[in-house]
Amino acid sequence: MGLELYLDLLSQPCRAIYIFAKKNRIPFELQTVDLRKGQHLSDAFAQVNPLQKVPVLKDGDFILTESVAILLYLARKYKVPDHWYPQDLQACARVDEYLAWQHTALRRNCLRALWHKVMLPVFLGEPVSPEMLATTLAELDMALQVLEGKFLQDKAFLTGSHISLADLVAITELMHPVGAGCQVFKGRPKLAAWRQRVEAAVGEVLFQEAHEVILKAKDSQPADPTLKQKMLPKVLAMIQ
Repeated sequence: MGLELYLDLLSQPCRAIYIFAKKNRIPFELQTVDLRKGQHLSDAFAQVNPLQKVPVLKDGDFILTESVAILLYLARKYKVPDHWYPQDLQACARVDEYLAWQHTALRRNCLRALWHKVMLPVFLGEPVSPEMLATTLAELDMALQVLEGKFLQDKAFLTGSHISLADLVAITELMHPVGAGCQVFKGRPKLAAWRQRVEAAVGEVLFQEAHEVILKAKDSQPADPTLKQKMLPKVLAMIQ
């Protein structure tokens, strides 16, 4: 078997991997794991990833989890253009710096915004208090300020003059709250211009293809009671 990628484009790191592989013409077989149907919780998928999470890369007998590790594996194996993950020590360190920061900052806040605003009340039928939602959106706003003030500054892209893995991971995160109806780029002209540059660098058609699912998240059908019972504790733990 060749390269297999287990993905659901509802997931922000799955979108980053999908775009990266497609943009760099990396051949792969897509194995869709439908999170809203609970397919990640199945015994069959647990044989692939005991953590029951996507994304997962399977390259022959080699299985790799964790999105950043997968992106770096693909970048190194397929010798993609240098700007994605530069050979230069300090340029590479800047990409690493962003990837290290985003896990507990932008990713967490974008994830919480989607679940508190849409997925909990619409998909799982769990109410979210106005106070909780307000706190979540305030924390997201603070993360966006750091993204713009520390990382983007006056540069074309987050780490320099060319797109990198940092930009790809960041934009796919930000499309989570966009999918929830949050106007994250409104009143932020630098960030809005950066989004346009990233979308142009990736390609508009590919960008829209990767984000079609998340932009329809508000239309999610309610989960059946059995699935809700299985998913809710895991979701609450994930978005703490």
